[in-house]
Amino acid sequence: MGKKGEKICLVSSSGGHLFQLYLLKPWWEKHPRLWVSFKKADALSLLKGEKVYWAHFPTTRNLWNLLRNTLLALKVFVKERPWLVVSTGAGVAVPFFWLAKVFGAKTVYIEVYDRINSPTLTGKLVYPVTDLFVLQWEEQKKFYPRGVVLGGLL
Repeated sequence: MGKKGEKICLVSSSGGHLFQLYLLKPWWEKHPRLWVSFKKADALSLLKGEKVYWAHFPTTRNLWNLLRNTLLALKVFVKERPWLVVSTGAGVAVPFFWLAKVFGAKTVYIEVYDRINSPTLTGKLVYPVTDLFVLQWEEQKKFYPRGVVLGGLL
């Protein structure tokens, strides 16, 4: 656990990814935190009153937004110095996880609930640098052998 007062950074795209991360509220509400998500209606509603950095989308096969989100991640790490990055995906998580390693932050990735028979692209991209890779289904273990099955968030 980080020292008292150290921030956590919760990163996710909007929609189902954000909703799954939001379900961890009993845990994250006890910590200083900041969010990174897309400026869409659901995120604006769920994250009202929270400190949020708005990421660039779409992220799928969009190298320009990958670069822009990498610069955003750099800004967040320099300014906020989070000790932990937690994400349920999707693509916006990738630059945050790789830069977390550069800045010495720990990472927790939660593979999404609805991907049982195949790994997500984001999961595959962050797996090498993730300190704790959480799975919601035992079947996901075949794709992520060092993942820890904790069960479903939904």
